[in-house]
Amino acid sequence: MESYDDVQDALRDVTNNPDEFVTENDNAQFPPDDNEKSYLGPREAGWTDPVPYSYESYNDRNFANWDGMAPRYEWNDEYGDIGPRNEELEKQLFNDEFMPRAGLRFDELKKSGEEAPYSVKVESEFKLKPISTFDEAGIHPVMKKNLELCMYSWPTAIQCYTIPAIHEQRDVIGIAQTGNPCSGKTGAFLIPILSKLMGKAKKLAAPRPNIAEGWDPKVNAVRAEPLVLIVCPTRELANQIFDDARRLCYRSMLRPCVVYGGAPARLQREELQKGCDILIGTPGRILDFMRQPHVLSLRRVRYTVIDEADELLQADWEEDFKHLMAGGDMNEDSDHRYLMFSASFNKECRKLAGDYLSRDHVRIRISRPGSAVRHIQQVIVWVENHNKKKALYDLLLSLRPTRTLIFVNSKQEVDYVDDFLFNQGLPTTSMHGDRTQREREDAIRSFRTAKCPIMITTGVSARGLDIVNVMHVVNYDLPRASQGGITEYMHRIGRTARIGNEGLATSFYNSRDEDLGPDLVKLLIESHQTVPDFLEQHQPSDTNPSFEDDTTDGEAEKDKEGEDGETGAWAANSDDDDTDADADNKEEEADETWGEDAEGPADLAEGESAAEEQTEQEPAEEKPARGRQPVDRDLVEW
Repeated sequence: MESYDDVQDALRDVTNNPDEFVTENDNAQFPPDDNEKSYLGPREAGWTDPVPYSYESYNDRNFANWDGMAPRYEWNDEYGDIGPRNEELEKQLFNDEFMPRAGLRFDELKKSGEEAPYSVKVESEFKLKPISTFDEAGIHPVMKKNLELCMYSWPTAIQCYTIPAIHEQRDVIGIAQTGNPCSGKTGAFLIPILSKLMGKAKKLAAPRPNIAEGWDPKVNAVRAEPLVLIVCPTRELANQIFDDARRLCYRSMLRPCVVYGGAPARLQREELQKGCDILIGTPGRILDFMRQPHVLSLRRVRYTVIDEADELLQADWEEDFKHLMAGGDMNEDSDHRYLMFSASFNKECRKLAGDYLSRDHVRIRISRPGSAVRHIQQVIVWVENHNKKKALYDLLLSLRPTRTLIFVNSKQEVDYVDDFLFNQGLPTTSMHGDRTQREREDAIRSFRTAKCPIMITTGVSARGLDIVNVMHVVNYDLPRASQGGITEYMHRIGRTARIGNEGLATSFYNSRDEDLGPDLVKLLIESHQTVPDFLEQHQPSDTNPSFEDDTTDGEAEKDKEGEDGETGAWAANSDDDDTDADADNKEEEADETWGEDAEGPADLAEGESAAEEQTEQEPAEEKPARGRQPVDRDLVEW
């Protein structure tokens, strides 16, 4: 894009001051009025031709190109401790032009002192010595080589503390906003866990067939007994973690698998029966396979990781979740470690931590979510609802063509906006919870490869979507309070400016978004962004606005004022606030949690928020499970 200032020019004739009179006639035929840039068609503006969806290939019953079926390194029993290179697979895994890379401002994320982009706060009963380089982490040689192939030159903040904590056999709680441009949460648990298991895989792994000699499911099938269980809320996030696991398990005996709803269970079952050491999936499909004990057993699980725990716990599935956390077969091994990662640490997450995490667990918090979006230029413009399509079209044509992610609040509106832009000649695709898994994966693939560089979606893509060169995020609709409010907003804009890159986030605002106004202004001030005139009324009297905190362990924070957290080489000041995500419930993600053919609980009714109902009740008495004690300790800071 040429300049962020072009956004104002692009929207000048299609936005309105809230005090001005607006008529329905403003929603005119294209091209609109006198704006010279608006006369440019999509092709003159540089956009490629739209690509219609191919339903002929969609109806192919033999289709097997699912993301979860992607090739991985297959071990041969003749190998020693380290497998030989597979150049074809290596090129696919590490030389993919669409693999996210560090941006020009990546080095700024390593600054310390007052210039640090965020702070780190550590709560622990013992002195945790963070690492500053991967060389200090004591990782397996195979893992070290894979990190080099991934071009991971240095550990991010959460990795600096999580890696040594896991090496010390501690349970971990990691609180880091998904929108954080370099949080590295996936690497924070995959790198140390896989590294520790690489040297022990032959001893710990379950028997498996030698795939190099051929595969016959009727003869060679075995029961999957993974060593690591990773549970996440959405299918897209599961596939993304699976891709990372494929890269980091390269040339090792460890074999990753992913299971999720919507894709054929038969194909996923066959992958499990080839052997599985790292199981990644959404809860519904995992539970579905757990009900088939000849297919899956969790009795060998050494590490259980819950990613985006706050999102998972919004649904009413406590009993099934306990079944997952307990390892299904009630694994009582004393070396079973639990790791929870979350954007915020609400009441449900605290209760879960008290039930399952050991008393000496480590909690790592990466600053306030808002302070992590400094590389994102946030532009808030006033657009009446009837003018949004016109404003969106002019905005897209005014800027240099780039990957653009457009968020709306309903599935129906996704279809409307997609049809409108497509019929105007723009190369769009779209995705939401009512689409089949095949359609969703095709949409992600088209967007990732820039075949369709504009994608319209609901909040289903706000978490877990990490696509290279997403330079522009548009909030066509700002999220309502029932859809997560300011927390959802930060997740959405965090899809751009990844790994030290820069990005632009444009949001359409009008009188229907007034409930979001106060928190939006606080976030703009905190991240050093311009507050538009129509939001001046929400300016806080305090020059250092704070957000409501919901991250403590059920008791008041001690000595909160003047208390500094662990900053190390990462930041200067600790900010004790995290955004409350209790209301973070989106109708389009109900099927994300369970999968279409899993036997989980019924989806939440439309507009119903389980989390909101829970906040109205008195919290249940916390009871320890599996002999572990609830966390009740003073804050120890170093």
